[in-house]
Amino acid sequence: MFNLKGSVVALVTPMDSDGEINWESLKDLIEWHISSNTSGLVVVGTTGESATLDVSEHVQLIERSVDISNGRIEIIAGTGANSTKEAIYLTNSAKSAGANASLLVTPYYNKPTQEGLYKHYMLIADEVDLPQILYNVPSRTGCDLQNGTVLKLVGHENIVGLKDATGDLSRLNEMLGHLTPEQKETFFFYSGDDPTATQFLLDGGSGTISVTANIVPKVIADICSLSLEGEAEAALKLDRTLIKLNDILFIESNPIPIKWMLNRIGRITEGIRLPLTELSPDFHEKAENILKELNLLN
Repeated sequence: MFNLKGSVVALVTPMDSDGEINWESLKDLIEWHISSNTSGLVVVGTTGESATLDVSEHVQLIERSVDISNGRIEIIAGTGANSTKEAIYLTNSAKSAGANASLLVTPYYNKPTQEGLYKHYMLIADEVDLPQILYNVPSRTGCDLQNGTVLKLVGHENIVGLKDATGDLSRLNEMLGHLTPEQKETFFFYSGDDPTATQFLLDGGSGTISVTANIVPKVIADICSLSLEGEAEAALKLDRTLIKLNDILFIESNPIPIKWMLNRIGRITEGIRLPLTELSPDFHEKAENILKELNLLN
């Protein structure tokens, strides 16, 4: 039975300077997150540059991550697409690879109606027997999965959660108010917005799927543990130490800043794929100062 709570890292895909995937660096990252008490990893999501990977690379990343983790950490595969047929194929591939669940972003660019979104998610859930997490990030997709549509989908046994990256905490409170006690135990809400994630957890969320946790995994894991244990003051105090980091990680499109900072502290090689480019030199000094304040850079 799917039961994932706490810190889930929206994992970067490490690449060499020519844009090729660095598999050894991927292994090192996964081992680091396991040792940092991270609860789960989302591979091949937005932060993993899924939009610039071909299908074979996409599937290989899921397979390799499952193999490296060897059951020691939950692997959530990003399998969303703006084609329902492709999303079904990728979700089936994730199941075959042994992923624990999939994360399905709303179809981007084609801007389906709420009825189209409902039918899209229901068909995937009917076709693939794998736990599936809905993912709403309208700032990137141009498509908003509304609360009413989510609530219609909650009843499907394969639809187990929602990643909400709107930053609007009222949406969580509204949905929790419409769920039965049983549904609250089996449907999981994850924040997809690092600046508001701690309050999201304190308001009843199950965890966070975090960009920030790429670089401070132990801190995010601790914040999640404190929040889930009801230690609000301690969780918020720790969260305040990350305000500057959360801010700069979105100063340019994700994952540009996080990949630059991970490279700067020696965790990954320098590659990123076009049309994304390296972080602008205008922000290098500010980013380095934040790393120094967090004792991440000597």
